[in-house]
Amino acid sequence: MSAVNDTKFNSAVFRLTGIPGQDDVHLWITIPFCLTYVISIVGNTVILFIIKTDPRLHEPMYIFLSMLAVTDLALSIATMPTTLGIFLFNTREISLDACFAQLFFIHSLSKIESSVLLLMAFDRFIAICNPLRYASILTLPRIAKMGLVLLLRGVAVIFPLPFLLKQFRYCRANVLSHSYCLHQDVMKRACSDIRVNYIYGLFLTFFTVGLDSLLICLSYVMILKTALSVTSHAECLRALNTCVSHLCAVLLFYTPEIGLAVIHRFGNSSSHLLQILLGYISLLVPPLINPIVYSVKSKHLHARIIRAFIK
Repeated sequence: MSAVNDTKFNSAVFRLTGIPGQDDVHLWITIPFCLTYVISIVGNTVILFIIKTDPRLHEPMYIFLSMLAVTDLALSIATMPTTLGIFLFNTREISLDACFAQLFFIHSLSKIESSVLLLMAFDRFIAICNPLRYASILTLPRIAKMGLVLLLRGVAVIFPLPFLLKQFRYCRANVLSHSYCLHQDVMKRACSDIRVNYIYGLFLTFFTVGLDSLLICLSYVMILKTALSVTSHAECLRALNTCVSHLCAVLLFYTPEIGLAVIHRFGNSSSHLLQILLGYISLLVPPLINPIVYSVKSKHLHARIIRAFIK
């Protein structure tokens, strides 16, 4: 009997979900999803190309922006196969191992993006609050070390999750809530004790997203305090204007991310559609909007992109 159960467990699959009740129009829904992925991939690739080829953009602010673009690019690629597979080909089944691999990349990249946003807040903090030491503090070796540390943090904290999930037996309904795999969604399908995963998931949320968002808020409190102490109104507005793009990126990332975490842990069945919509917003909208916002708000980047396309 045990051997039979093990066989069933090893061959188990999950079924992914598109948008419930909209199966008849999945082909039409594919159009905005395809456009979103194309614009996200092209937009972030263009930003990376422009920053790499223009030596004048080899500054800390643009290096951090390139980190954000790489993360957004990878995040789009991580969700694209299963999402478009559902809407284009109605391919809903995903094996356990493939699901665990996908959730590892999605969660790791999300934590890395949170770290990059923190680094960008630190960049704005130094540029406004301590401009004379900006170049000496944010040197290229130091930026590389900070990026590496936060990259390793994002990977290290998520690394145990696939192995924890691998130990469970999945005897409940195998239909997931999204068109991709998430840890908080998969663990609810287990018929084992998930307290360790639940506690570790809360720890991850507070240690990464919670801590990063708190430090970003503190950075902006100091930035606002410094900007308001400037006697010139024009100088104050100019300083705050350099933060607009980053603030948009922060709101786009943290608002749906925190909302989705709360709904997954404390929501009821009535919030299922909201959960699905927040899931799409949290993973698809930031990679789509970030390159657009930074291209518009950054004069140097905007001018360089226009010159590249005119040529």
